[in-house]
Amino acid sequence: MKKSRKIVLASFLFSCLAFTTAKAQYTSSDQPKIGFKGGVNFSNMYAEDVDDQNVLTGFNAGLFAKLPIAKSLAIQPEVYYTTKGAEVTYDNAFIKGNSKFKVNYVEVPVLLVVNLTEKFNIHAGPYAAYMVSGKATTESSVLDVDQDLDTNDFNKFDAGIAAGVGIDLELLSFGVRYNYGLTKVGKERSFAGTNYTFPDAKNSVLNVYVGLNLN
Repeated sequence: MKKSRKIVLASFLFSCLAFTTAKAQYTSSDQPKIGFKGGVNFSNMYAEDVDDQNVLTGFNAGLFAKLPIAKSLAIQPEVYYTTKGAEVTYDNAFIKGNSKFKVNYVEVPVLLVVNLTEKFNIHAGPYAAYMVSGKATTESSVLDVDQDLDTNDFNKFDAGIAAGVGIDLELLSFGVRYNYGLTKVGKERSFAGTNYTFPDAKNSVLNVYVGLNLN
């Protein structure tokens, strides 16, 4: 939790500084951009000793701004709704089916964008996210379960590092990005004199997106 708050604060201060610097350096040929973006998520959850969960398909949608601060260099803050989680498929002598753990966040990354060419860029930076809802579903040969999650049972704040590549055209932009979570999804709880965390895992998301420039 402390790490999440530090990253949120650092992201906010970094964004404010970038906006102030960019505003002072804008020229007629180098203007900031704003727009909509959205795409497909391929999410997973990983732990120190477990990383073989099946990928869960979801989506992301929201807004972005690209603020130039120097030649071939920009800051790109974003805010969007995104889905995360994991899916487990099982097939054994006792039961067949799959279980999905879905968590939904409002996420704010602040990215440093480096344009390697006029249209191709690489970008990276921290992100912070807030959990707004979640659901656990199970479909099996024995029983079906569809249950909304109580977000109070989990760490509502998620934070981590995002990095990717993108292509910027005049009207549209395309990209692929990976988000690596640094905070555990579950809260630490006490049971029988010991502390444990459930689920003892962190978010991992690969997303493919399309952006629409509005100016």
